[in-house]
Amino acid sequence: MKIEYLGHSCFLMTTQLGTKLLTDPYTGIGYELPEQEADIVTCSHSHFDHAYLAAVRGTPQVFSAPGKYSCKDFQLEGFASFHDDVKGAKRGKNTIFVYQADGLRVCHMGDIGEVPSHELAEKLGKIDVLMLPVGGTYTIDAAGALETIRRISPQTAVAMHFRCQDCTLDIDTADKLISLSGGLAERVGCEIPMDRQGKILIPARKF
Repeated sequence: MKIEYLGHSCFLMTTQLGTKLLTDPYTGIGYELPEQEADIVTCSHSHFDHAYLAAVRGTPQVFSAPGKYSCKDFQLEGFASFHDDVKGAKRGKNTIFVYQADGLRVCHMGDIGEVPSHELAEKLGKIDVLMLPVGGTYTIDAAGALETIRRISPQTAVAMHFRCQDCTLDIDTADKLISLSGGLAERVGCEIPMDRQGKILIPARKF
């Protein structure tokens, strides 16, 4: 599987059979997502910066709710969670997705606003690649991300939802994550390498 970071919380996964899955397409954050082609789109919640389906050509299968799904060579499962640390009272619900294809299990935490419980972490199961927000304000921050990584124990973690060049959202850059990570954080390009076990990758956006 090839995984590319397209900015914010948006990743494009392409399987060996060529199936394309896009996560959380965005708009209105200071830079824009160029139009994409995808067979499958998942949206963790309905906010403009996570569910901008106008950026996706064609008629992809779209999933946003908790549940089990199968589409082409992807198996997907959505898990209910919250966009804040007060059971959704401030920002509502969030769906965590686990994708399985090409022998890998990839987890996208969406805009999770609280460190997942040990019970939820156990439900997610073995995770090869964990994509999680680190920017705070609307989601968990760097410290919360590190605790989430400890609870889920993925092979590799990938940071998302942090302030980068041109981003106008009031969220942290990845610098705090780097300072708190004890040397585990590593900046990489837009394509996520699969040989960085135990690392927390900070990707550069493709566009």
